[in-house]
Amino acid sequence: MTMINPAAAQDVYRDAGDNIQFTTYLIDQTDIAKDRDALAEFADRLAAIQRSMAIRYPDAQLKVAFGFGATAWRLLFPTASQPKELVDFTPIKGPRYTAPATPGDLFLHVRAKERAVVYEVMDQAREFLRDWTTVVDETQGFRYFEGRAIIGFIDGTENPAAGDATQYALIGDEDPEFVNGSYAFAQKYTHNMDAWNALETGDQEKAIGRHKFTDRELDDDEKLPNAHNLASQDNDNGIEHKIVRMNVPYGEPGKGIAGTYFIGYARHFTVTQRMLENMFTKSDRLLDFSTPITGNAFFIPSRLLLERIAAGELFPVE
Repeated sequence: MTMINPAAAQDVYRDAGDNIQFTTYLIDQTDIAKDRDALAEFADRLAAIQRSMAIRYPDAQLKVAFGFGATAWRLLFPTASQPKELVDFTPIKGPRYTAPATPGDLFLHVRAKERAVVYEVMDQAREFLRDWTTVVDETQGFRYFEGRAIIGFIDGTENPAAGDATQYALIGDEDPEFVNGSYAFAQKYTHNMDAWNALETGDQEKAIGRHKFTDRELDDDEKLPNAHNLASQDNDNGIEHKIVRMNVPYGEPGKGIAGTYFIGYARHFTVTQRMLENMFTKSDRLLDFSTPITGNAFFIPSRLLLERIAAGELFPVE
């Protein structure tokens, strides 16, 4: 029996961090053999970078997750098995709003207590990625007051308890070749903060489904029918399914830009998919103030699988 082992996983189920960076890359496809060699070197060096930073700055609590989109997986590992639920994300069209699908081959999620540590990791990563990839999105996030989302509500309330998180975030016996991996969904939103802040607090609470100050959940009859904490649930077959979700604030206040970068890690991407379908088909009230501008699905391999990639074991035999 294959056992889920949190120590064997990348950092997909831990806290959101204080200083966060998300980076999405496209692969230059002009020389795939060169890309594979460069990837093997990066997979090897990424682990070394993390070890070095942990020694140099042990209090920074550095956490890193690195993964692949479905197109990139097929391109880089054409003869290897593919994780069962790794798919190319496609747009979800609701009656009023659409969750877009945007390009993304590789994905890095780095967070730490110190911004300098995040910068250093990303700067070193660039040395190994710049010659064969192009950055299509780079978002720097931060921890807002009390860990709240940028819209002022406590974030993460619906997450599974710490002791249960791994069973919701990490792949198990259902796909033993990819055990301790995870499916990530990344989605970047911009907010109309002027319109949101114009709402009375009570109306904001009805839209979210929770009290703003105490974070206590409203009774169902107090919520809007499309309140966020109702519309974003997955209750397939009468059972509430969970993922490990983080809403990371970002912004450029001088330009009036405020947004949320959503990252969800899941054992089953189908759960995340159903949550998104519910949000957009039910016209989640929060979407009246929040516009999604990216949407990507990635597979985050286990540390052991990354070691195998570094050794070239998943590449086709030339």
